[in-house]
Amino acid sequence: MINTERLILRPIHSKDNQNVFAYRSDAETNKYQGWIAQSLEEMNAFILKNPNTFNTPNSWFQLVIVLQNSHTVIGDIGIHFIGENNQQCELGCTLNKEYHGNGFAQEALNGVIEHLFTTLYKHRITASIDPRNTNSITLFNRLNFRKEAHFKQSLFFKGEWVDDVIYACLKSEWGNKKEL
Repeated sequence: MINTERLILRPIHSKDNQNVFAYRSDAETNKYQGWIAQSLEEMNAFILKNPNTFNTPNSWFQLVIVLQNSHTVIGDIGIHFIGENNQQCELGCTLNKEYHGNGFAQEALNGVIEHLFTTLYKHRITASIDPRNTNSITLFNRLNFRKEAHFKQSLFFKGEWVDDVIYACLKSEWGNKKEL
């Protein structure tokens, strides 16, 4: 579990299914994501796929973002622990649109990134972003990630070829980050 000033980041549980389904089934919230939950059963299957152990090589681990004051689930962060040597991660974040514009995504990701670099000693963290998703690009720029690549029409997404931009940060760069 990771605590920030206003948030608790903890593994997703089956009891979170309805709260997570509420925003994961919303087409607007998830327009740049490859998966939109169509049913509570689909959400339950998604939750059951979460590994039992955090930091398992070659796995995606889902944390929920919970408000400390009300214990309300407002979003989630997926962490892809990449490769057998497990020194790199990829992040993805989904936040209920009712909570956009309050700095919660930045606070949650900052807490996760700090944990990955300073507690788990990861070498590099990336994010794959649709370049039309300007809010996510702004967010990762604020987190002091840099744009590493722009792949033209590299993903077939929702019936069309789309671009993919990769943002990244090294552990050595995180230590030199600007104040958020």
